[in-house]
Amino acid sequence: MASNLERFKTDLEALITRGDTLELAVQADTYPEDFAQAIKKQSSTSEKEIKKMIAGLPSFRFEYQAWYSEAHALIKQLLPDRLADFVRYYEKPKSRRELTFDTYTIEDHLQGISVTRGWEDTKVVGPEAAVPLFRQQLSILKSARARFDSSLFDIRQLLRADLFDSELEAARELAKNGFTRAAGALAGVVVEKHLAQVFDNHALKTRKKAPTINDYNDALKKANVIDVPLWRFIQHLADIRNLCDHDKKAEPTTEQVADLIAGVEKVIKTLF
Repeated sequence: MASNLERFKTDLEALITRGDTLELAVQADTYPEDFAQAIKKQSSTSEKEIKKMIAGLPSFRFEYQAWYSEAHALIKQLLPDRLADFVRYYEKPKSRRELTFDTYTIEDHLQGISVTRGWEDTKVVGPEAAVPLFRQQLSILKSARARFDSSLFDIRQLLRADLFDSELEAARELAKNGFTRAAGALAGVVVEKHLAQVFDNHALKTRKKAPTINDYNDALKKANVIDVPLWRFIQHLADIRNLCDHDKKAEPTTEQVADLIAGVEKVIKTLF
């Protein structure tokens, strides 16, 4: 089974490859004539082949959002200090008063926004302004490669994720063999440990010597690390865990434990 470190590397390279293709797509879309001429100069490709190649490129406006979501999650894990820059190139700032080349974002490009001025409709800024912004995002993503070879790269969380995967697999085996209470208890330990790590990642403090899932959950919501729907979801997982650990009057059902294991897996893969 591939380790989390290997999966991160594979996912990163796949995202970079898709990003390189999207960079070609956004250039072809915004500078069609210049793009075709550049290809023609770099190779002996015929015009027919160039048109075929351009037609085979993905649609930047349709494919970008999926790429952005995946790249955002990966950068959040590997380069958290660059996440704000990555988001800034995409998101329209709430404080923006005027749309210029300097304040244009990729979000504006996706909406096809252009600004003109005067009776002659002189263009101030248009979709082509997003090209350098996407290049910057792609550069940030590519810089994450160095983290895997750098002695500064902290792999503790990746190793911890491998351990959690193993423990959840053990919980599934227990549930499969009818040990529902033990399976739920083990899954509960995993989510509690993961929330403790998230708690540390955000430099949060608690006075409790032995915080519970609900303690971590409440503190993370209060600190705006998680939203209300996720807080309720984790609260639901905690209720099932408590049923497995403490409530000896009612036996947890197979469905409840399956929901707990699936829910814990979702939390440890998406909350950092």
